[in-house]
Amino acid sequence: MMRIEADRTKCEGLGMCEAMAPDHFEVGDDGTVVVLNEQPDEEHRTELTAAVDACPVLALALRG
Repeated sequence: MMRIEADRTKCEGLGMCEAMAPDHFEVGDDGTVVVLNEQPDEEHRTELTAAVDACPVLALALRG
């Protein structure tokens, strides 16, 4: 099963993940990433991989 991990201590709230996969990420009121569904369906892998790879501070990871 695929799982999204976010390191909120690294996140700078730049919003690249939200721009690329708005159904899965948003920048919260505190300026850091919120993962909307930590265990998304496999059909979203390509979109999520692109969003994770776009994070300039490497705050996101896709496991599984």
